[in-house]
Amino acid sequence: MMKESALQSKQWRMLFVTMFCYLFFYTGRHNFGWAVKGMSRELHISFEQIGWISFSMLIGYAIGQLINGNLADRLSPKIMILCGGTLSIICNISISFATGYTTVLVLWTLNGYFQSMAWGSGSKLISNWWDDEHRGRAFGFYTMAAGSSSVLTFFMALLLVQQNQSWRTLFRYPVLFLLGALIVFLLMARSSPKPIADQKEDSPESGSHQSKSWKKDYKEVFANRKFITASLAIGCQSMARYGLIFWVPIHFLGENYKNSDANLWLTLFIPIGMAIGAVSFGYISDYLFNRNRSKSICAGMIVSSFIALSIYYVPITNQFGASILMFAAGFFVYGPQSNFWTLNPELLGTRLVGTGTGVMNMFAYVFAAIGEPLFGKIIDYTGKTANIFLVVAVICAICAVIISFVKTEQQPASAKIT
Repeated sequence: MMKESALQSKQWRMLFVTMFCYLFFYTGRHNFGWAVKGMSRELHISFEQIGWISFSMLIGYAIGQLINGNLADRLSPKIMILCGGTLSIICNISISFATGYTTVLVLWTLNGYFQSMAWGSGSKLISNWWDDEHRGRAFGFYTMAAGSSSVLTFFMALLLVQQNQSWRTLFRYPVLFLLGALIVFLLMARSSPKPIADQKEDSPESGSHQSKSWKKDYKEVFANRKFITASLAIGCQSMARYGLIFWVPIHFLGENYKNSDANLWLTLFIPIGMAIGAVSFGYISDYLFNRNRSKSICAGMIVSSFIALSIYYVPITNQFGASILMFAAGFFVYGPQSNFWTLNPELLGTRLVGTGTGVMNMFAYVFAAIGEPLFGKIIDYTGKTANIFLVVAVICAICAVIISFVKTEQQPASAKIT
């Protein structure tokens, strides 16, 4: 039996090494948008084809979440993360040598699948190490790593763009940092403490994990109405999130995006807000809402809806005002996502965290994939990018309504790993 101080030290070590690894994962995914302009010109790829490439990656990621989440429950989360990261690096470097549309489409779709091997596996690893009482905080930090990964990727891409580097370098240099992070993760990470005593969810009537087939795992997850309701809610949250990441900079920056270094750096405020919001909502749900994840999510999405409406109705005439609203929008739209991942083990138990995270993230990315052409269609039809914020406001409000139907029993504070 581990001494409590030694266990806490290892818990934080496993959390930070998982965060460090995931901090660099987006260098192999969010780099694509920055390469679009050069890629389109050099390979003679239309923007419609670029849209299909992006759509295919999101679908590949969604399908991968559905499959790889369950594998994380059955295999080693550590091995899953290492394999996914390595294969993603190979896809990125291969794309840097591509000469046509089909090659990029196939490789980027595969990259989406390989990238999906990390998030659910990391969630499983963290759930193995952290108990119910402190899991909100742990997932807050973990989700912050994802938000920070966007900041890091934006920063690296901006440096390369400003140095007039080829679009191909965006698929070569940033992922080298992911390679270094994978090596650190290989040397330091462990999938779970030994023994794992926090498995009260494995009730005698359900049988051991090894005796249950993957079909039964999925059946159990999809039969949980509260979980499916929460998955629909995160779908709306993810649609709003990607609406901000992709379309809000276009609205604020307009034609100046190509000419103003100041405006280029302004785009960083959205992912910065997302990163800080993620860790903040881990604490907000634990302490302000007494670990009631649903109420925390609902509150965050309601505020997000009001912020989106404020952006629409209040004219922004200076960069300071735009940066504040970008930060606030990122903070409240993305922050509640950390509560969704904490809600997952509370609804399904730690045994099915990988499967549940995969299914939940599948909903998130299917909705995000559907949302991208929807936002574009609305802009084409109305001719006004400002309408993005009306749509985001409506989507956030719908998310708040849906998650309000998810009620969870209060977890006892004494449930701990020993």
